[in-house]
Amino acid sequence: MPDYKNKLAFVVATKDRPCELRNMLKSLGVQSYRPDQVVIVDGSEQSVEKIVQEFPNLRITYLRCIPPSAARQRNLGIESVDSEVHLIGFLDDDIELASDALQKMMDFWENASEDTGGAAFNMINHPQLYGAWLKHLPLTEKLGLYSKDGGKVLPSGFHTMIGYIPETNFVQWLPTGAVLWRRKVLQEFRFDEWFNGYSYLEDLDFSYQVVKKYQLVVVAGAHYYHYPSSTGRDNGYIFGKREVKNRIHFIKKHQELSPAKCYWALITRMCISLSLAIREREASYLKRSLGNVMGMAQVLLPLKKN
Repeated sequence: MPDYKNKLAFVVATKDRPCELRNMLKSLGVQSYRPDQVVIVDGSEQSVEKIVQEFPNLRITYLRCIPPSAARQRNLGIESVDSEVHLIGFLDDDIELASDALQKMMDFWENASEDTGGAAFNMINHPQLYGAWLKHLPLTEKLGLYSKDGGKVLPSGFHTMIGYIPETNFVQWLPTGAVLWRRKVLQEFRFDEWFNGYSYLEDLDFSYQVVKKYQLVVVAGAHYYHYPSSTGRDNGYIFGKREVKNRIHFIKKHQELSPAKCYWALITRMCISLSLAIREREASYLKRSLGNVMGMAQVLLPLKKN
């Protein structure tokens, strides 16, 4: 394998996805450059330790974390990384790396500037953006509610999807699906464990803190695939409430963002779900929009009482 100046470890937070985890670890095991350590933090009802034992070519540290929480599991995993490791990454259990992805990523870090804090892999099967026509209206962008440019954090507190990029580029936030961070960044910042359970937006909150001090990059040649699992996710109604509450928590933490624009963007988000429910005749979109309404009610009613 190639020899690099940096040592690398991955932290994988997993819950009830044994098949997906096995496929992800397979993709790690066939890399042209393999990590020095993999920390599996398992929040599953039934332990996946037997799956971990199927990969003797990977040096794996296995931990249990009950009750599960993506943010808490990642924080716990960071604490278990070997002290000599320079780069700490995160991988979702339902992704698979291209066979040369890690080598391409390590090539990037070999010459990265000291102010580069994090670098994400490049998703090559990114799904089509829903409601793009509404999100990309000139008025929507002028009001700071959304943008056609990828990887941005808007005044509304909403973030734009990065998608597949043809060349390495700087962004304002990074997803945790497949990403590497300098160790010193993770010594300075941690995931906010207020984002419990499925979490949602904990990666936006974390990386938006970091980008105020360090540069964030997506490395074009470091490819990966995301195969979204049907397990371990909220139903439409619960997720609808969560996306409202978590977004508002995010903008309250970052005072430069606009609560008013956030509420308008949430209303736009709800309208997109309603239009999709009608067009696709899909109940999950209707449940999501109802969850949005309930989430806003639960957030706003305490404000009125005060």
